[in-house]
Amino acid sequence: MEPHFYSVNINWETDRKGILCSPELNPEVGRCIEVATPPEFPKGIPGIWSPEHLFTAAVSSCLMTTFLSIAEKSKLDFTHFSCKSKGKLEQVEGQLMMSEIILETTIIIADEKDREKAERVLQKSEVACLISNSILSKITLIPIITIA
Repeated sequence: MEPHFYSVNINWETDRKGILCSPELNPEVGRCIEVATPPEFPKGIPGIWSPEHLFTAAVSSCLMTTFLSIAEKSKLDFTHFSCKSKGKLEQVEGQLMMSEIILETTIIIADEKDREKAERVLQKSEVACLISNSILSKITLIPIITIA
């Protein structure tokens, strides 16, 4: 596979806040995101996406898109996928880092006979997620599979 590049530009607005856009995502139609220092830090701003939120979102959205691809190839019959994710920021060896991402996935399948397949697809998705494979953070997956 040839390398792919993803462009993201940020422009500082005021205080600890900026606007994050990608020229590939058509910013003219409002596809930009306001980002700021989180309120846990000095002069942080509540209610705005932070780098920590975006980092956590990158892991959970990668898991979802990987799951959708593998589920399709595996012909998994499911009616719902969701993921509640939580990123843990802490000091490790004197450095602040996102040390863990906890992913609580909920998958709804139509029939009990598909439970093992759903578990396998989710496990394969966790292993194949390119964002998770690109970071140092521990990834903790908590799967919930229920019948519709």
